Amino acid sequence: MTCKRIAEIQKHLTADSAALIVSGANRFYVTGFHSSAGSVIVTKEKAYFLIDFRYVEKAKSVVKSCDVILSGRQENEILSLLEGVKYLYVETDSMSIAEMGRYQAVLGDIELLKDDKLDRLLEQMRAVKTEQELSLIRRAQKITDETFTYILDRIEPGRSEIDVMLDMEFYMRKLGSEGVSFDFIVVSGKNSSLPHGVPSDKLIEVGDFVTMDFGAVVEGYRSDMTRTVAVGAVTEEQRKVYDTVLAAQSAAIAAVKAGKVCKDIDKVARDLIYGAGYEGCFGHGLGHSVGIEIHENPNFNMRCETILRPGTVMTVEPGIYLENKFGVRIEDMVYVTEDGCINITESEHGLIVL
Repeated sequence: MTCKRIAEIQKHLTADSAALIVSGANRFYVTGFHSSAGSVIVTKEKAYFLIDFRYVEKAKSVVKSCDVILSGRQENEILSLLEGVKYLYVETDSMSIAEMGRYQAVLGDIELLKDDKLDRLLEQMRAVKTEQELSLIRRAQKITDETFTYILDRIEPGRSEIDVMLDMEFYMRKLGSEGVSFDFIVVSGKNSSLPHGVPSDKLIEVGDFVTMDFGAVVEGYRSDMTRTVAVGAVTEEQRKVYDTVLAAQSAAIAAVKAGKVCKDIDKVARDLIYGAGYEGCFGHGLGHSVGIEIHENPNFNMRCETILRPGTVMTVEPGIYLENKFGVRIEDMVYVTEDGCINITESEHGLIVL
């Protein structure tokens, strides 16, 4: 799989150009190897993975797409691999001006191409998941669904948000998750009106909504899911908000299909929420792509004009947040197909009152 990715990059190179990949996510994408450092050089005919002593032994046994080279001073070593190269594509999305300056000082007459061609190529490649990638995301989501089922029996009045969050994370790791997709969100009561609230020592109370946003990691691929549940009882207002969010999510998922424009999917959910009287209470995008990183492109928001392609995995996560009162978000991951999408999140959607 990684060899095919290198070959795809090489198709876009000429004999006198090369690509430099240094960001962690893209390095992993083309090598299949996790590391906190390293560089990948891709020329028209060859690919090299420069990695330091901490990782080199393992990299030699894992990486099949590149020649693995023990690295000390990477800028100088990169120059030695670029014989005949006049132009070097770099990741402008992730490389700082200072880093570009250091490379340019060493590379001399080789021109650093500071457009976004390499970034956009890798973005487009990563947006369409292979069957193997989808299988890993499904496995991560299965762990996430099982964690949700587990925690439902353990949410009760008097337990703190942070305690619930730690319980979820520990259980998820016991199920085989390599870590967490991101810092979990577990917020209750008034805190649930904060879309990215941080778990605190607030105790859960009867009448609270509890919103949980969480995900697992399997072989470097991530899942993302949100559920909001009620504790003890719900008011008519709470139920109305929940039902509105669920209706918006259902309508948006039904609209997802290859060939659709991302911002139009966002509009389906947003129009329903605003039409129900909650304009201004849904301030984030409807969703985003997921894979090696928790937030990838494209996005469901009011601006994204990307056309959906088969094989893209997207979240659909509308929400309504009433300041100082409560919030509701429901999030699933869907796999885009030619004639619709497949929902790979299996947990209950209806309002659960514990």
